[in-house]
Amino acid sequence: MLPAGPLPAPDAAPELVPASIAIVTDAWHPQTNGVVRTLSTTCEVLRGWGHQVTVISPEGYPSVPAPTYPEIRLALTAPGAVGRRLAKIAPDAVHIATEGPLGFAARRYCLRRKVPFTTAYHTQFPDYIARRTGLPARFFWPYIRWFHRPAQRIMVATETIRAQLREQGLTQLTHWSRGVDLACFSPDAPPPPEYAGLEGPILLYVGRVAVEKNIEAFLACPYPGTKVVVGDGPARASLAAKFPDALFLGKKTGVELAGCYAGAHVFVFPSRTDTFGLVMIEALACGTPVAAFPVPGPLDIVTSEVGAMHEDLTRAIDAARYCDRAACAAYGASFSWDAATRQFLTGLVALEEDEAVSLQTPDVF
Repeated sequence: MLPAGPLPAPDAAPELVPASIAIVTDAWHPQTNGVVRTLSTTCEVLRGWGHQVTVISPEGYPSVPAPTYPEIRLALTAPGAVGRRLAKIAPDAVHIATEGPLGFAARRYCLRRKVPFTTAYHTQFPDYIARRTGLPARFFWPYIRWFHRPAQRIMVATETIRAQLREQGLTQLTHWSRGVDLACFSPDAPPPPEYAGLEGPILLYVGRVAVEKNIEAFLACPYPGTKVVVGDGPARASLAAKFPDALFLGKKTGVELAGCYAGAHVFVFPSRTDTFGLVMIEALACGTPVAAFPVPGPLDIVTSEVGAMHEDLTRAIDAARYCDRAACAAYGASFSWDAATRQFLTGLVALEEDEAVSLQTPDVF
């Protein structure tokens, strides 16, 4: 079993022959979420190491808003369009990051040509859809099993998710952790002016403001102080109306976001549906302890030195307040994007010569 926390960071960029890598994803800019930040940062690191990375995303395709999730655009592609792009790119490796229309099209193309590919399980898709439809999560697991089963490897961020996918019969799993931009996220980030004069302690949530994030559990928590929500999403208006004492700051990025973390007393992570929770390690890198439910994500990241977990969120917040902020910052700083990207590279499957030739034979329709 992998221990909680990150793997050691490498001393330098890996000594690898530059490769051409195709990443197919339905989640991309201008979306703001952990999947997009993970993929975009991974691409930056790979390019910095000399690799050629091409992202096939909804950019350049007509799209429609996802039902109940309008910020996510579902690409509308002509038959064979994604395959023709893969054929033109002629990559050394194909990675399919999401289970949406583009990922489906890339999967179909690779399977028809017997070309190996890897996938990643970024999102608790069955739980997300269950929260939005009211249907049991078990109804959606057959699609996840079907989608990922042909992959040579499935990349997962934590041991808890690895165990969950094993229970679903998906065993070709490899570890891909996450990192923090330490040039941005640190305890020295200046708090936002909106924090001035707030009643303490300041309890912070950062992320999408959507039903599956379980933010209401945080806002309804009777712990004294001021609750702050950073982020945007479809549930913001209704939550702001229901909890008028909470402070909603909207979307923040970069140093402004780091200051929101650093100026808070506790970072509260109420989600029960995340596979990792990138915002938790960003908060920790800023010296802010984490309070969460004992569920996948927090179970793999939060230790008793840097936060607290409990089914009673009030008790978790109270315990987290006693954590040493210096220890939090040191722990958060140990998560390296270099180490995470090395894991991603290790998880890829290089195409053999005959597979590369097959991939470059596009559909004629």
